[in-house]
Amino acid sequence: MDIYLDNAATTFPKPLCVPEKIYDYIVNNGGTSGRGAYEKAMLADGLVYQTRKSLAKLFNHKDPKTVVFTSCVTESLNLALQGILKPGDHVVTSALEHNAVWRCLKTLERDIGIIITVVPATAQGETSITDVASSIKPETRLIVFNHASNVLGTIQPIGAIGELAREKGILFLVDAAQSAGVLPIDVQTQCIDLLAFTGHKSLLGPMGTGGLVVNCDVDIHPLISGGTGGDSAYEYQPDYYPNHLEAGTMNVSGIIGLGAALEFLETEGLENIRRKEDALMDYALNALKKIPGIELYGPQDSSKTVGVIPFNLKGHAPEEIAYFLDQNCHVMIRSGLHCAPSAHRLIGTIKRGTCRIGIGYFNENGHIDALVNGLHAFIKEKNSCI
Repeated sequence: MDIYLDNAATTFPKPLCVPEKIYDYIVNNGGTSGRGAYEKAMLADGLVYQTRKSLAKLFNHKDPKTVVFTSCVTESLNLALQGILKPGDHVVTSALEHNAVWRCLKTLERDIGIIITVVPATAQGETSITDVASSIKPETRLIVFNHASNVLGTIQPIGAIGELAREKGILFLVDAAQSAGVLPIDVQTQCIDLLAFTGHKSLLGPMGTGGLVVNCDVDIHPLISGGTGGDSAYEYQPDYYPNHLEAGTMNVSGIIGLGAALEFLETEGLENIRRKEDALMDYALNALKKIPGIELYGPQDSSKTVGVIPFNLKGHAPEEIAYFLDQNCHVMIRSGLHCAPSAHRLIGTIKRGTCRIGIGYFNENGHIDALVNGLHAFIKEKNSCI
């Protein structure tokens, strides 16, 4: 039996309702959203809007029209960063950002001259709100933080940062790639102006889906311009939402699949999902700590993290371990830098990388047992070769 433990990259399996809804749409409808007045196109419109409403409800956002669909969280983050920042703007960010944020910021620094301040963090990935406050300057335009690290799993103090940003009149952008669908997110109480999310991780939807929740009155320059299905004689991109930031034919089948996943999440309940994943984290951490030569990183505390456990085995390359587990034990984990070199610099693994377990809602204790047995088998084989 194949054991999948790479849910921080993308969740698998998906709830059966997701492929079922996608199949039904493709086979029995097929109409594009916003591009026709016939019945099937209008039905597609309704299904897309229902997903906007479900996302607005999940994040306690007041206006579904300003839930903008994108192809992924990387596009969402680029849309916000490139659409808002101007030459000379100052940005405060964390020491744990994914390249989806970091590369975009560095490109804007090089190309238009924005200024970046990175807030320090502990080796466990924990950030002090005092350090965030001391990083703010008069020209600070934006604070951008991930909600939870994809390398260490560490949950950041988003609510406190949001309150600080609101008090200072600074825009606050949150990367919820690792948290949406497993942690409660409230854009109102947490003072989040812009929330970037992806559909294919803990929201349990298909790849090719994501979005940006615009919870503020800010001028965002569109990333692309083109057809929106309305006002076609107007020569510029419309200024009203969601059309202002959505050009071209959208991924209707993917959005419908995401809508089905959101229904599943609501039925299961975020508290139940979080409780199960926390229990799996505790079980995994207790088992992994008994393995000879293991190096665990991050808080090693399920209450402070999402379902991510990074580790190494002394004297062995992460890629070697991951390959052995896959080929010999049918256990799938991630190895490398996980597109987040900043976090690896923090924990001293920038040249080596780590193995990473990504725990998801459909994992069980037996999956952790298979991983642990596989690691013991790896150690036994390597020791026998000495």
